[in-house]
Amino acid sequence: MKRKKPRINDLELVAYAAEGKSLGRHEGKVIFVEGAVPGDVVDVQLSKNKKDWGEGKVLSIKKFSSERVEPFCRHFGVCGGCKWQMLPYQQQLQYKQQEALETFRRIGKIEEPPVLPILGAPDIIYYRNKLEFTFSDRRYLNPGELKLLEEDNWPGGALGYHVPRLFDKVLNISECWLMDDVNNRIRNTIREYSIAEGLSFYNIKEHTGLLRNLVIRYASTGELLLNVIFGFDAELERKKLCDFILEKVPAIDTLAYTINPKWNDTIYDLEVHTVYGKGFITEKLGKYLFKISPKSFFQTNSRQASTLYDVVKSFAGLTGKETVYDLYCGTGSIGIYLSDGAKSIIGVDTVEDAIKDAYENAAMNNIEHASFFCGDVIDVCNDDFFNRHGKPDIVIVDPPRAGLHPKLISKIQEIAPGRIIYVSCNVATQARDLASLKENYNITQLQPVDMFPHTHHLECVALLQKITDINNS
Repeated sequence: MKRKKPRINDLELVAYAAEGKSLGRHEGKVIFVEGAVPGDVVDVQLSKNKKDWGEGKVLSIKKFSSERVEPFCRHFGVCGGCKWQMLPYQQQLQYKQQEALETFRRIGKIEEPPVLPILGAPDIIYYRNKLEFTFSDRRYLNPGELKLLEEDNWPGGALGYHVPRLFDKVLNISECWLMDDVNNRIRNTIREYSIAEGLSFYNIKEHTGLLRNLVIRYASTGELLLNVIFGFDAELERKKLCDFILEKVPAIDTLAYTINPKWNDTIYDLEVHTVYGKGFITEKLGKYLFKISPKSFFQTNSRQASTLYDVVKSFAGLTGKETVYDLYCGTGSIGIYLSDGAKSIIGVDTVEDAIKDAYENAAMNNIEHASFFCGDVIDVCNDDFFNRHGKPDIVIVDPPRAGLHPKLISKIQEIAPGRIIYVSCNVATQARDLASLKENYNITQLQPVDMFPHTHHLECVALLQKITDINNS
């Protein structure tokens, strides 16, 4: 017999606790709660119940915080994408600033973190240049709809986002505020057509269905790319759908499709077929142009990416004499953005297509002093590589959320660049890595940047300066 999970009633939430959670105190324990804000009084179902702390989800809100505002999206509370819409934007920024300070103190062991005021986003809606939607024959139903559901008669025809913690259910999205209204027009038009034509939607458990994913990329230049991902190739249905899209959405600059017969949704190892257009769109950051193809990795908030890169450029303090290593360079965007102040740019990334795009981006911007190399950063950056391409004056790292590998941290300290600039989308792993670098480097500036309004996600740029260089200056 399953033990009934503990419940706490009338818990007052008194502070923000990082990663979108708030905290309250009950009988000497700290209770972390998702789905509420400081000032709320809530009933909570505990999912974890330890000696000194617990964690749970909100069952009901007895009293709303005075800080709350009305969410503007009709899907708020179910979608899971913009969890902080109920907080004023300035309050969101305060909590993110607080998280940066506390994380660098607690994990980075930095007593007085040199954290600068967070740089908020100028656009808090319509700020993403990429959205990905999922087709599903298992539409998410609210509790009221579930009661009316007949056995084995689950309604399909969903095109939207996966519901958090329900991997096989997709919320039908009618309106999304993350991108210009063009995303609504594309998604809703395709859904209506597909249902009317009887096209099958993907079933994640059975691995069946024709229509699988929809990826929209919309650059600040106004160029629009759409990639339709099919579970298998049905030529007649595919061509009819593509013709319909081009007729109904003439704003599309590139229309592509991908056949994905795999069990997972990744397409990096699959061929993308161009139906219409040049096969890519062009984005602009500052004075630089970047090619965005269907499989490219690129910062998803273009306008705020320029702000982020301006911080990196400022921290680098380039004079035209520096050799700059851009590790985890992706399509080369950071290195290219800094290229006019550097003697040479050396980029490394594990994704072959990203390196190809990096070379094309450099050529597009007439940059001849940048070189890019494909391979695991840990394996590529050995003594022979540094001997051939020169010792770095500045190392820029922009790793995935897991942070830097200990071997790479050791190698960077061994080659001892004068400056390290660490760009991170996860301040917890960034703080952990900074703690490992503190012996030889002073952490002189930490700049939080908000790339994703209405979420708890936070980007941060750290400037580290070699201690001997500081002492000699």
